[in-house]
Amino acid sequence: MKLTILKDQLSESIQHVSKAISSRTTIPILSGIKIDATPKGVMLTASDTDISIQSFIPLENDGIENVQLVQTGSVVLPAKFFMEMVRKLPSEQIEIEAGENHQTIIRSGTAEFQLVGFDPEEYPLLPQVDEEKVISMSSDLLKAMIKQTSFAVSTSETTPILTGVLWSLTENNLKLIGCDRHRLASRESQIDTPPDQVIKSVVISGKTLSELNKILPDHNSLIDIVFTETLVLFKLSNVLFYTRVLEGVYPDTSKLIPQQFQTEMVIKSKSLMDAIDRAYLLTRENKANIVKLVMNDDQTIEISSSSSDLGKVKEVLPVSSHSGNLLQISFNSKFMLDALKVIDSEFVHIGFTGPMNPIVIQPEDGTRILQLILPYRTTS
Repeated sequence: MKLTILKDQLSESIQHVSKAISSRTTIPILSGIKIDATPKGVMLTASDTDISIQSFIPLENDGIENVQLVQTGSVVLPAKFFMEMVRKLPSEQIEIEAGENHQTIIRSGTAEFQLVGFDPEEYPLLPQVDEEKVISMSSDLLKAMIKQTSFAVSTSETTPILTGVLWSLTENNLKLIGCDRHRLASRESQIDTPPDQVIKSVVISGKTLSELNKILPDHNSLIDIVFTETLVLFKLSNVLFYTRVLEGVYPDTSKLIPQQFQTEMVIKSKSLMDAIDRAYLLTRENKANIVKLVMNDDQTIEISSSSSDLGKVKEVLPVSSHSGNLLQISFNSKFMLDALKVIDSEFVHIGFTGPMNPIVIQPEDGTRILQLILPYRTTS
């Protein structure tokens, strides 16, 4: 294999595939990045068996020559050193030449490196995906939906299924849910799907989706998502992102969500978020991060927190509207901040069904986001 490639193109592809490299792999070859030089371009592949990512660099793109191909071939190079090396190379063009016993010479400007590669024949084959169930959606919408739900997944491996985000697809509607038993985040969106593409339950690791979000473009480009029983494939323009589906039955979270509220209020999102953020300053040393909300009969609420070591904070905010019983309720301020941060609406609607029942936060602009957090019982 011998080729010359543009440094910025190679660096971008390495950044994409490196998200599938595990530092704790028991299979030595999976600590490497596979490079395939073909007559159409260069394909980079990385995998940790749970996720696999491929990034393709075409020979030419928009009239710019990305790759000068001298000889086709393949090699697997140790990812850690290869990534650092490419980042520090002095020239905008990089020559890669793999010879006998996978010895690889990398030249750029005045620098020349020699790396000992792995045999590409020993690299595991990527799964063949049957593309029967495919949906298409814009990358910016997918990115938003993942951001609005994946933060709420569990970080405890005692219930592995809750470390993932539940995907369900009915006719023309996609719903994502993240839940860790203390909070829930759900997001729905209408997308064009044929009637035969119904998917009742697919659970994808929240960590994996966070890595996918780093690759998804911000602009409105179309992403194809292929669902199988064991795998999901996200197809970007020059990137293929494979992930395994989590095994197990996701609990029925619909029972957690109240259908009626005893108390409701509408308030400016930013005002509430800023006040809770200030109250959070005194609660960070406490694992529960407890902040108290008290409703007053003059259309205001009081946000407060205290610390035996640091002191107290109290802030009064006006509410846009209020109905139902006045109440006092305590909650995890970090959970509430996480919920409010992913809502872009100027105003939020918050529903309560009593001081020890779930709090439901929804945007007033009609976006189909629902955030739910469980309150805390306090002695005061």
